[in-house]
Amino acid sequence: MSRSAEENIIFDGRIRMPYKWAAGETSSYFLTQLRDHAKLWGTRCSVCQVIFIPPRKNCPRCVTADTTWVELPSRGVLQTFAVIYFSEPLLQPSEPPYIYGIVKLDGADTGLTHFLGEVAPGELRSGMRMEAVFKNKEDRSGLITDLLYFRPEGGSAS
Repeated sequence: MSRSAEENIIFDGRIRMPYKWAAGETSSYFLTQLRDHAKLWGTRCSVCQVIFIPPRKNCPRCVTADTTWVELPSRGVLQTFAVIYFSEPLLQPSEPPYIYGIVKLDGADTGLTHFLGEVAPGELRSGMRMEAVFKNKEDRSGLITDLLYFRPEGGSAS
């Protein structure tokens, strides 16, 4: 797939002051696919064959710019997780407690950090199978939060 024809997604955000930043060519393609198709894409390095998610324009291991897009499944293995109890309303995406985890999608060589949901912290363990839960198409806007969270595989429909 060609990277040059994709739109450049712009983020509005706040770190105790308003700001905007461009996602860039690679992240914009990733977020566009997430928004329009609820698909997760990574990049494969043509030299060392490592598949990265989030995708990288250049391989951080061997520094080549020769990467190709690879569609990844929305299922994988929980590598690790953290339960957040501390409250900082201006900086946090939701009210604590909430859980972040790193999920290594099937076929990927790196993990994707994201929220975990539909699970209590005491039920989690490294190595458990997880699946992605996406927002409804009409609610997706080109943000990483179009992927709502990962839940234990076979969880209830949302």
